[in-house]
Amino acid sequence: MILIIGGALQGKLAFAMELAKSAGKMAETEGKTPFNPLFVNSLPRITGHQLDMQAYPLDSSVCKGEKGEEYEIAEGSRDSFEAAMTCRVIHGLHEYIRRLLKEGKSVDAFLEAVQGQNPDVIITSNELGCGIVPFDPEDREWREVSGRASVRLARTSREVYRMVCGIGTRIK
Repeated sequence: MILIIGGALQGKLAFAMELAKSAGKMAETEGKTPFNPLFVNSLPRITGHQLDMQAYPLDSSVCKGEKGEEYEIAEGSRDSFEAAMTCRVIHGLHEYIRRLLKEGKSVDAFLEAVQGQNPDVIITSNELGCGIVPFDPEDREWREVSGRASVRLARTSREVYRMVCGIGTRIK
């Protein structure tokens, strides 16, 4: 397992895709072009996860790159929890955690399932612990649970990276 943490829009997904490709996890079929990590950065500047919505089709665990090539990615804000058990990249673990909390499901059980069923997955998660403490109790709980989940995954991951300005620094 590889964990990539960092602030929003810092290049975590592009970095995860490059790691997955270099490890041979992103199979490119004949006639398909390689994923261009700059694709995400070449889209018009828009806010938040709207960027992700343009990069991937809705309700799918498949990412489409610049030329329509497909790669397995589970998007935490919308893909099924089951998709995280079989994909190559989990993008936005913090969003999966938000959804689990809202649905009253166990975050620990989800993390155990991912670790057991998908041990070679590459996971991205936003750092939520920096900055102003949220006023809303649910947001504070999400922030805390997401942070603890990152700590747990960092302990068991074989590699951990921190992304800042598109630069990945290996910290484990």
